[in-house]
Amino acid sequence: MVFKRRSPRSFLQWLKNMAYPDGGWQRAGSYVWHRLRRLPDRPERIAKGIAAGVMVSFLPIFGFHFLSAAALAWVLRGNILAALLGTFFGNPFTFPLIVVGAMETGSLILGQGHMATPRRVMSGFKSVWTETMANLHALITPATASWEQTRSFYAEVFLPYMLGGLVVGSIFGVIAYAVSLPIIRAYRARRERKLQKRFERARRAAQKTGQRN
Repeated sequence: MVFKRRSPRSFLQWLKNMAYPDGGWQRAGSYVWHRLRRLPDRPERIAKGIAAGVMVSFLPIFGFHFLSAAALAWVLRGNILAALLGTFFGNPFTFPLIVVGAMETGSLILGQGHMATPRRVMSGFKSVWTETMANLHALITPATASWEQTRSFYAEVFLPYMLGGLVVGSIFGVIAYAVSLPIIRAYRARRERKLQKRFERARRAAQKTGQRN
């Protein structure tokens, strides 16, 4: 295959690239924005897709951001590929801010006086996974199943995170749409002007060549 890597990446290398892509996050961000601007679709649909991806990035559905962003873009009649690229708004640099913003908002809505930190959120997901696996093992062993950690995680972390993420994510989604739409339109207009000038130069050159002959 043309795009197949010569030396396949190991699992540890894949994890490393998820946290820090080859070439750095600045290069990765530039590539994503370059792809977004050149998508073959109407600017409005691309902007809707970006908004969907940004909005979903605020939700605690790790592992399902791509699928959720694609579904939301489909509902909004936005560009699905733009939605997938828009999820890169959630990255190791923005994740702590996303968690704090979502948890603060969700805790305020629920009237809770505590707020989970990014470390608490990730350890909570880990504890839920560990408890789930232990309970599955309890189905075939004498061990007793318990969902205490899962209930605690849902009430103290997941619910406020989800509610706050929906609110804050919607706000940032609208901002992303309002910011990206005029930029994409301006880029398309400038590109069309360049193509028109290139066409005019080629036409004049062809006319001169025809006059000489």
